[in-house]
Amino acid sequence: MENKEIRPDSLFKVKVVLAFVAIYFVWGSTFSMVSIALKAFSPLVLNTFRFLLGGLLLSVYCTIKRYSFPAFSELIKYVVLGIIIFMGGVVAVVWAQQYISSSLTSIIITTPFWFLVLDRPNWKNNFSSPFIITGIILGFTGVIVLMLNRHSISISSSMTVYTVPAILIIVLGSFLWAGGSLYLKYNPGTTSILVRTSIQLISVGLVCLSICLINGSLQKIRWDEVPADALLSILYLSIMSTTITFIAFIWLLQHRSPAIVSTYSYVNPLVAALLGSFLLHEKISFIQIIAMLIILSGVLLINFRSYRTLLKKSYLKFIPSSK
Repeated sequence: MENKEIRPDSLFKVKVVLAFVAIYFVWGSTFSMVSIALKAFSPLVLNTFRFLLGGLLLSVYCTIKRYSFPAFSELIKYVVLGIIIFMGGVVAVVWAQQYISSSLTSIIITTPFWFLVLDRPNWKNNFSSPFIITGIILGFTGVIVLMLNRHSISISSSMTVYTVPAILIIVLGSFLWAGGSLYLKYNPGTTSILVRTSIQLISVGLVCLSICLINGSLQKIRWDEVPADALLSILYLSIMSTTITFIAFIWLLQHRSPAIVSTYSYVNPLVAALLGSFLLHEKISFIQIIAMLIILSGVLLINFRSYRTLLKKSYLKFIPSSK
């Protein structure tokens, strides 16, 4: 029987599907995995292992493949951006999950809104649309609704005082993630995505490690009492979520429109809510459901024009041209 070679376009489609699976479901499961790991490790210790393991594995791969190393000036840029992006987009979120549920954390991440607010070259285009302006207002309205009902969203009555700070930390983290990512978008450099990501992960991992050594967090770990599920969660977060899925996200942005890629913002909260209920027995309150609908409606509106354009193009493909 003759073996058929895989066509390049077919392989590309498979890569696209796998990349979307990663940003939809792996990132959606991240919040539950963080909650499991936090039962045994402090946020900084968790992130130290998560970033250093992911970054070192990726750097070994880059060394084997003999990817070129960036010049010193470019190296410093990636170090600084790695600290800004991952301290905001990951460390802040993990810290907040000590006080609020995994499903709620996934709802509060406001990255899609900050991308619009901080994307100065596109301000004229973005803020000329009433859909986008309404979407931004809705998004932050949903966050305010959650803060005003902090007593119903804290994971325990003793931690209610930390609920509002946790929400604000997530919003600030989303701001840093979007700002750093936009800088990379407009100043990409010449280095491979894999090399760049490994530098960023190791840099923020070393920052977390330094803080842990100063405050003694690492010395407080009782390894004989650490459950297996916490260790497996860190491995999952290091390899699948932090490294592979982040690369898939950057790759998708290069091959698909931001409007399509941003659909992960709708799927992640649903995956997080389902896993939070199934694995962690989290309960979703009526206020959380209302806030989720408000925020997701805002995300839908800010991408409305892009979705409409894409649907129009798809529709025209099926209409035979008259000659």
